[in-house]
Amino acid sequence: MFEQFARDTRRIVGYAMEEARSRGDKRLGTEHLLLGALHESGPSAIMGVTLEDAHNAAARLDASALKSVGLAIDNLKPAVMPTKGRKPPLSSGAKEVMANMVKQAVDQKSRQITTSNLLVALLDREEHDPVSALLEELKVDKSTVRARLK
Repeated sequence: MFEQFARDTRRIVGYAMEEARSRGDKRLGTEHLLLGALHESGPSAIMGVTLEDAHNAAARLDASALKSVGLAIDNLKPAVMPTKGRKPPLSSGAKEVMANMVKQAVDQKSRQITTSNLLVALLDREEHDPVSALLEELKVDKSTVRARLK
């Protein structure tokens, strides 16, 4: 499947792996795919947010989650993880995003899976998904982004 990814889409998945490792996460989730996409100027412009905005929003969500279980930790820093080496496995949500990307490409009769396919697949995630929470925290208007992708 990865051989069908456009060059920039492959780069984004690589950035997503780096994001998962740098955040100390054992799995590559949908939120990492969004963070990976924001390393590129095109998706950042389409989404209307910067990578720094997204990192700050993710930190706020992490702090809120910890606070909800009684942990109030100021200036929490994630565990240092190696940035190279073993690829983190995909979460079930990230696997569904990948499957959605492939379906879109097939429906479009395209030979390549593009960054646009990735962004649409992320926008399609349901409310309980980590990327949906991150998009909401960033105040991304999904319908505006979809219109920009057409």
